[in-house]
Amino acid sequence: MSNTAPYGTWSSPITTDLLVEQTVRLSDAFAAGDSLYWTEGRPEEAGRQVVVERRADGSLHDLVPAGYSARTKVHEYGGLCTAVHAGALYFSNFADQRLYRVVDGAAPEAITPEPDVVAAHRYAGPVVTPDGAWVICVRERHFDEVENDLVAVSTSGDGTVRQLASGHDFFGTPALSPDGTRLAFCAWDHPRMPWDGTELSELELGADLEVASTRFVAGGPAESVSQPRYSPDGVLHFISDRTGWWNLYVDDGSPTGRALAPADAEFASADWLFGLASYAILDDGTVIGTWSADGRGVLGALSPGASDFAAFALDYSSFSSIRSTGRGIVGLAGSSRHPSAVVTVDARSGELRVVKASRASTIDASYLALPAGRDFKSAGGRITHALVYLPKNADFAAPAGERPPLIVAVHGGPTSSAQSTLSYDIQYWTSRGFAVADVNYGGSTGHGRQFREELRGKWGIVDVEDCQHVARALADEGLVDAERCVIHGGSAGGWTVLCATIAGGVFAAGASYYGVANLVGFAEETHKFESRYLDGLVGPAATSRELFVERSPICHIDELRVPLILFQGLEDEIVPPNQSEMIVEGLRSRGIPVAYIAYEGEQHGFRGAVAIRRTHEAELAFYGQVFGFTPAGEFEPVFIENADALKRTG
Repeated sequence: MSNTAPYGTWSSPITTDLLVEQTVRLSDAFAAGDSLYWTEGRPEEAGRQVVVERRADGSLHDLVPAGYSARTKVHEYGGLCTAVHAGALYFSNFADQRLYRVVDGAAPEAITPEPDVVAAHRYAGPVVTPDGAWVICVRERHFDEVENDLVAVSTSGDGTVRQLASGHDFFGTPALSPDGTRLAFCAWDHPRMPWDGTELSELELGADLEVASTRFVAGGPAESVSQPRYSPDGVLHFISDRTGWWNLYVDDGSPTGRALAPADAEFASADWLFGLASYAILDDGTVIGTWSADGRGVLGALSPGASDFAAFALDYSSFSSIRSTGRGIVGLAGSSRHPSAVVTVDARSGELRVVKASRASTIDASYLALPAGRDFKSAGGRITHALVYLPKNADFAAPAGERPPLIVAVHGGPTSSAQSTLSYDIQYWTSRGFAVADVNYGGSTGHGRQFREELRGKWGIVDVEDCQHVARALADEGLVDAERCVIHGGSAGGWTVLCATIAGGVFAAGASYYGVANLVGFAEETHKFESRYLDGLVGPAATSRELFVERSPICHIDELRVPLILFQGLEDEIVPPNQSEMIVEGLRSRGIPVAYIAYEGEQHGFRGAVAIRRTHEAELAFYGQVFGFTPAGEFEPVFIENADALKRTG
């Protein structure tokens, strides 16, 4: 029998311990020889990233020893930084950013020179030549200016680094033909981001990696090309959004390639990280790919000569890191009922097998809220997409007539997207009596280029309007309490939180995770990769200073009247701590309730167990104080400055 208790006060088996214990953050699955490999981010080891090998006998082996972490800081967001060849693992070590080689469990050996300044030279997207003599990768050097190029690093350990391509502001993950004679890569220049416009080129390489010729393949200022990949017989494939949708193409000798299975669907996502892989080419030429249709991920096969992908019947709705095992694929998959896991899929039978789940423990389905995909009308007739979760807990029911508080969750990017994969971060809230709306506002990926460009020049406007309209609609339907709608998000999502709470009228409180507060300061201080991002989101910095000031939340601090809690990593080089601190100081001086929690050793996105636990507990305790309810459980209280100004509504 259920206990009756107000929303927000329910006790839940989804504790903060469950969020970090016996759980890992999975990425970069691939196959080499008879083994499968993937990277695990481990909260209980302060977020250390470890490459794991699963051998043919099923045994698991950590390949990155204690004291090392496989993580690159190229573009600050990093991504793929590992490769395996002939039993040797190559990886970028987080502390010094040098490339290392590990063989047969021996101590890692650095193969790149030690720069004069620690971590001044960084490497990403490695691929090993067929003879094992070189690792080709993207290099990023930090001098007075940051320089990016494509290089080949000798695996001999003699420190030889040879430049293969330069002259662009950025380079994407390179691809090497099976015979090692051709190298394909995407490049782009300021002010474009890779989802705006890139160029795909191919180098012809000689016997000693000398560049014999360079050929333009596809792309341009208004065409986003990504994920070059060679088939086993050496045919170049790539993804382009020239039709308004990221579709798969083959370099067939025509001027810019031929579409393999054109569709109004997205076969890629925004290239924030190195090594994104949404398709793989098997030994027989079959292409296994994933695409987004109406916001849901699908996995399917394109047989040689076929014109359409045939979808696999799988109980999964999110797929990534797809790479060939020869007769099938290894990758990451998840669904509303299944947390992210390393899986294999057999191309012939369609059978999916879980190799390693991100969580060792499971929670009974009676405590899990399933998402409902919803479309909402927003300003100007725009359609906004969201995944809506209503409170669910087998042990509790709310008093008759009470409506739950709503958390509007704002993803980062802002060209990211809300996914339906089982997230205990969301279930933490729904099992305590909160509703959650995970919003894909205009600008999100997964719905075509036109939807992605809804945000062009309108950051801080379209995203805010879309989040407001979702909250209002759910309140009008009687599904949530209109007086207890809050908004939370990180990075670009944190910016939207600040803008939305300043806009007023909808949200009673907000939680900003390392959010942008001052566009002028952000443009001047952020890293190279995003230093011109605002050109497209707001306007060119050189001519838009007044607009930057007008849009910046810090410049409207006098209009912010609702309580805020802010979280910040003190080693964040993407959104520096002063962005959060200036908001805190502004609210503090005006008597507005504000809480601020900062973490030593954390960067952009929290990876360590201490920060993950504390953040969830603190945000819950904060809402309890704002709305006047007492959350279940015992945890460290949150100090809210100007707490006497809180208006109790609970």
